Amino acid sequence: MSDIFDISDSKSIRRIVIKIGSALLVNPESGRVRDDWLKALAAEVARLMARGQQVLIVSSGAVALGGQRLALDNPRSSLSRAQAAAAVGQIALAHAYEEAFAGQKLQVAQVLLTIGDLEDRQRYLNARATLETLFEFGAVALINENDTVATSEIRFGDNDRLAARVAQLAAADLLVLLSDIDGLYTSDPAKDPDAIHIPLVENITAEIEASAGPSANAGFGSGGMISKLAAARIATESGCNVIIADGREAAPITRYEKTGRGTLFLRHTSVPTARKAWLKTLQLAAGTLRVDAGAGLALKDGKSLLAAGISGAQGPFQRGDFVLVKTDSGETLGRGLVAYTSSECERIMGTRSGEHSALLGYPGRGPVIHRDNFVLDGSEAEKTREET
Repeated sequence: MSDIFDISDSKSIRRIVIKIGSALLVNPESGRVRDDWLKALAAEVARLMARGQQVLIVSSGAVALGGQRLALDNPRSSLSRAQAAAAVGQIALAHAYEEAFAGQKLQVAQVLLTIGDLEDRQRYLNARATLETLFEFGAVALINENDTVATSEIRFGDNDRLAARVAQLAAADLLVLLSDIDGLYTSDPAKDPDAIHIPLVENITAEIEASAGPSANAGFGSGGMISKLAAARIATESGCNVIIADGREAAPITRYEKTGRGTLFLRHTSVPTARKAWLKTLQLAAGTLRVDAGAGLALKDGKSLLAAGISGAQGPFQRGDFVLVKTDSGETLGRGLVAYTSSECERIMGTRSGEHSALLGYPGRGPVIHRDNFVLDGSEAEKTREET
């Protein structure tokens, strides 16, 4: 057992997300599920649940399984072929999990997500409520990206990042990324015999990121170690610990508990900051608010955004949508959840709260963006929904 981390502590590690890649689940030669491996995993999940822990699974494999059933040499050669393979393969994937977990008398529930489900606040809350209800019934949620409707431009990117976003959604305490390597090394061990295993990462520094190397490195998994580090950053900033462990042999979680072999990324934020960590991960802004210099200084000082400081609104966006906040010169200050629609913002921008009743027909809802719903962010790389 690791001296620095105990997965079996069900009080501090109450909720666990396990991510499984196609290379672990599907035999590359036959294109079929590795049934014995999956049954062993089901037994591990049953053991975790028996000691009071709740488990979600983020699983790849639908495209690989569907490609085999449709006799496609390369199901990812086009978006439409990949989506057709996913549509067929998702049935096979869910059936495989259902059969494996039935042996442990556990109910599996399929949950398919798109990035929009986690970007839109109402859909995000609905998804979270569904997961919470499944936990109440003792079911194991099997989660995957809804590849049949997602486009190449609007995706999570890979299932490592999806798993990290699910860990946020579920307020998980631990994310386990099962890989084809036993953790992070100082360089690619398949190419460098002097590569040193890194058992613990307290902060993801530039040096740690450099150790991941190119995402296409052999032995680093289909998503690449770079994507795993990106997922680890998302999760740890949300208050969730992360483990990268070798999943090629049966019972990988049990092996980590006994040996501690893997890479542990320690969470480094408290629960109150998790909401702002979620805001940082949003990718599709519904619009933009421009603010004057005084409002910009107030936001940097941790204050809310008031209508008086808004100089422009670009939408359309609805109440509760994610918007970017920029200066009049175009500098991105941050992002937040807006309390008014774009048309309402246009009516009240530049005005004091005492004027809102006459302009809106009701007293108003306070700040346009409350400080609890805002996070500073200097990036200008996000795309708006209109652009995508």
